[in-house]
Amino acid sequence: MRKILFVCTGNSCRSVMAEGLFKKMVQNRADKFEVSSAGISATDGFPATPQTVKVMETEGVDMSGHRTRRLKVELVRASDKIYVMERMHKEWILRFVPEAKDKIFLLTEFHAPNHQNAGEIDIPDPILMSDSFYQNVLIMIRDCVGKIEESL
Repeated sequence: MRKILFVCTGNSCRSVMAEGLFKKMVQNRADKFEVSSAGISATDGFPATPQTVKVMETEGVDMSGHRTRRLKVELVRASDKIYVMERMHKEWILRFVPEAKDKIFLLTEFHAPNHQNAGEIDIPDPILMSDSFYQNVLIMIRDCVGKIEESL
């Protein structure tokens, strides 16, 4: 079983979207993947933002039961692949777990792999933004996660 981890800042928006979308994409291979998410600054136990739950419903994914989780060193070490939303997340993880460098990827590395800026574009944080901003972030994450799913 491959352990896939999605990481953002608060684990209430972006990583939640990525986790839910990836789980949906691999639902027929659920025995091959353990998918989760966490945030580098998350406080344990809070729900996803209402906008995240709402936008995920448009994808047929129920994230209403999600609870935030702070990223811990043990989780980094236990994961096979880690996909982060921003370069800063990767840098933060590598400060504490430098040996994880070969398994951490910026999500946008999979957005347009042949684009000259692939892997340099962060997924913007939609917290406190409009519903349409959340929708645009979801579209970007969906594209990246779809390419990840194809590569695995």
